[in-house]
Amino acid sequence: MTHSPAGTETLLPGRGRRAGRKPTIHDVAEAAGVSKSAVSLAIRNQRGVSEATREHILNIAQELGYRSNVWARSLVQGRTGLIGILLQDLGNSYHRDVTAGVEDAAVENDLRLVIGHGRRDAKRLQAELDSLLALGVEGVVIVSSWVPPQYLEKIGKRVPVVVVGRLPEPVSGIDTVANRDEIGARQAVEHLIELGHTRIAHLTGSARPAAMHRRGAFSELMRRLLPGVDPQVEGPEQLEAAIRYLVFQIQEEKGAPTAVFTQNDRVAADLVGASLDAGLRLPEQLSIVGYDNSSVCRMLRPQLTSVDQPRSRMGQMALEMLSERITGRTEDKHVTIAPNLVVRESTAPPRS
Repeated sequence: MTHSPAGTETLLPGRGRRAGRKPTIHDVAEAAGVSKSAVSLAIRNQRGVSEATREHILNIAQELGYRSNVWARSLVQGRTGLIGILLQDLGNSYHRDVTAGVEDAAVENDLRLVIGHGRRDAKRLQAELDSLLALGVEGVVIVSSWVPPQYLEKIGKRVPVVVVGRLPEPVSGIDTVANRDEIGARQAVEHLIELGHTRIAHLTGSARPAAMHRRGAFSELMRRLLPGVDPQVEGPEQLEAAIRYLVFQIQEEKGAPTAVFTQNDRVAADLVGASLDAGLRLPEQLSIVGYDNSSVCRMLRPQLTSVDQPRSRMGQMALEMLSERITGRTEDKHVTIAPNLVVRESTAPPRS
């Protein structure tokens, strides 16, 4: 084993690079026997070098431990290539699926994602949004309707913003991608009526715009298709109490609901659990339809009938719209996508 005197550097074998410092693009070029511009093109996967040369350069770069300096390059180019995605709830499969769609589209557009997690807290959402901006993101996809409109408008003047979800009102400078909630609610109600149900309740745990659109569509459709039947809506406050009341009705009262359309799959799962705990038979005594068609639908027994939002596609469209903004589009754009009902074992004709 050899030692170098204090204050000196040791040459690494075979490459002429001194130990104690990080390899540079010059080191890679010298070791590969090419120009620095060729190394730059190879590392950025751009045209101008043959595939054989690119592979040779990348192998040398890996051998030397070279890493491209994204931040330094962004100063030269005036771009970071970073896109922020702000989530309301990382534990929610709907948000994860939308994020996966954004990620797929980002890869195709040579962009990288930075995630901010609001943890279902409005103040934290704003703080995370500020942090994303501080990192130099070129735009933000927000998977939440909880960010206040006035704050959205302020942020939209700094970077392009696309919201995945339904806002209370359009916000100037902000693009949106949303699900057609009224169509989803109609599909759920029509399915239950076709099975023979007339006593149908709606269970919701939110007063946000999307939930209110589903609730409004449910009530309007029930009055139109089943005149004389008063639509029963439980929630949004005291959701646990509303679930207990529904289960009590089914156990003890004549004329209780035989079917329930819920705001989302999470609420449906809570209702399934409470019903089974109380000894109810599903779907013989109660048919349940959820909303989102999340992974929980296939985990429940019986498997849950649910309205499918094309979550991955919504994420992809959000990133595409963001890219349009970054490259010059100035007019606001609002896209809505129709959902589809996925029928499983949690719905059946009512017991005679």
